[in-house]
Amino acid sequence: MEYVSAFANWLWGLPLLLLIVGGGIILNIRTGFFQIRYLPFILKETFGKMFSKADEGEGTVSAFQAMTTALASSIGAANIVVAPTIIFIAGPGAVFWMWIAAIIGQGTKFAEVVLAMKYREKNEDGEFVGGASYTLKNGLKGNFGKIMGALVSFFFMLEILPSISVQTLSAAGPIVNVGEIIGIQPHVAKIAAVLLVFVLTSLVVYGGVSAIGKTTEMMVPFMALIYIILGLVIIFMNIDKVPAAFSSIFVGAFSPQAVAGGFAGATIKNVIQNGVARGVYSNEAGMGSAGYGHAAATTDHPTRQGLWGCFEVLVDTLIVCTISALIVLVTGTWTPGMSEEALASVSPVAVERAINSAFGTTGSVIISICLFLFVLSTIIVIVFYCEKQAEYLFGNKVGKIFRALATGMIILAIWLSFNNAGVFLDITLGLVVIPNMIGLILMSGEVKDLKNEFFSNPDFYPAAKK
Repeated sequence: MEYVSAFANWLWGLPLLLLIVGGGIILNIRTGFFQIRYLPFILKETFGKMFSKADEGEGTVSAFQAMTTALASSIGAANIVVAPTIIFIAGPGAVFWMWIAAIIGQGTKFAEVVLAMKYREKNEDGEFVGGASYTLKNGLKGNFGKIMGALVSFFFMLEILPSISVQTLSAAGPIVNVGEIIGIQPHVAKIAAVLLVFVLTSLVVYGGVSAIGKTTEMMVPFMALIYIILGLVIIFMNIDKVPAAFSSIFVGAFSPQAVAGGFAGATIKNVIQNGVARGVYSNEAGMGSAGYGHAAATTDHPTRQGLWGCFEVLVDTLIVCTISALIVLVTGTWTPGMSEEALASVSPVAVERAINSAFGTTGSVIISICLFLFVLSTIIVIVFYCEKQAEYLFGNKVGKIFRALATGMIILAIWLSFNNAGVFLDITLGLVVIPNMIGLILMSGEVKDLKNEFFSNPDFYPAAKK
C-alpha cells in the first residue's frame, strides 16, 4: 500500500498539475482569457439571471439548474474542510496560488462545458446527455475518440462508486457531531444519518435529471448562502484583522518565510504546488465532471452555457474557499510559528474551530448542517454521474441498474471505513484527467471558434460590432 500511495502522490504532483495547469493555460491563451475581459457580461448573464426561467433553445433542464447540478458536485466538504488545510501545509501564500489556479480553471471549465453542449446526444428517454466521454468520442472521431471516451467513463465510474460511500461517511460526520451535543450515541447517529442520506438521495435521483436539477436549484444557493453569510459575519467581526490576512496571503505567495516564522516546509515550490492542487481539487476544472451536469441545459448557444461554467469556479473557489481561508486567518486559528503538533491537530477542524470562536456551540450546529447539505448535494449528483457512465458504456438499461448500485453504496457506509480509499480515488481520478485534458487541448481550436462565434454576434453579445 505504501508504494501505491507514493504513486498517487507522485501522479497528483507535477505530472497532473503540469497537464491541468499547462493545458488550462493553452485553453486560456486560445480564448484570450475572455473570463477577465468579459467579466461584467459573464456576471450579468449568470448572477444577473440566476432565477430567470426564459431559457431559449433545446434542453432538458434550465441553464441555472444545469449549473447548480454541476456545482453541487464540486462545492462540498472540500470547500470547508480541505481548502483551509493549504494554510497549515504551506502557509497563507498558498491561497494566492489557489486563486490563480481558479482563474485558469475558469477557462478549462468553460471548454469542458461548451464542448459537452456541442457534442451532446439524446438518450432513449429523450433526455440530453453529454460530458467528457461523449465529447471525446464525437469530437476526436474514429477509434481514438471511442477509446478515449470509454477510458474516461470506465475510470470515472470506478472512482465514483467507492466515492459515494466515502462521501456518505463525510455526510454522517456532522450528524454524529450534532448527536453528541444533544446526547445521542455516535453509532446510532451514524446509522440514522446514512439512512437519511439514502432516502433523500433515492427520492431525488429516481426522479431523473429534471428532479436533480430542481433539487440542486433550491439546495445549492441555499446552502452556499448560509455558509457565505456565516463566513462574512465572522470576517466583519474581525474586520481589523482583514488587512493583515490579505497581506500574509500576498507576501506569503512569493516570500513564504516572511510570514511563516518557524513554519516547516515554507518554500515557494511547496506554496505554489499546494495552492494549485487545492484549487484544482476544489473546482474540478480539468476532471471532466462538469459536462455531465451542463449537457442537459436549455440554451441557444454552447458558449452561453459555458459562461455558467466560469461562474461555477467563481463561486466554488474564489468565493467559498476564500471565505474558508479568511475566517481561519482572521480568527487566529492559524498563526505563524505554530508547532507541527498544533498544525496537525488543528488543520482538519480549522473552520469549525474558527466558527466556534465566534458562536460557540451554536456555531458547531450551523457548520454541521452546512457540511451535511454540502455533502448531500454532492452525493446526489455523483450518483447521477455514475448512472451516466454506465449508460455511456453499456446502454440505458444498464445505466438504471447502476443507479440502484450507486445508491446501494450509500448503505455500505454503515459498515465500511475506507481508511485507504483516498489513494484508490486519487489514482482513478487521475486516470480520468489524463484523457480528458488531452482531448480538451486537441479540441482547443473548436473552443476558440465557439467563443468567437458567440462574442462576434450582436444577437448573443449586444456589444459586438454589427
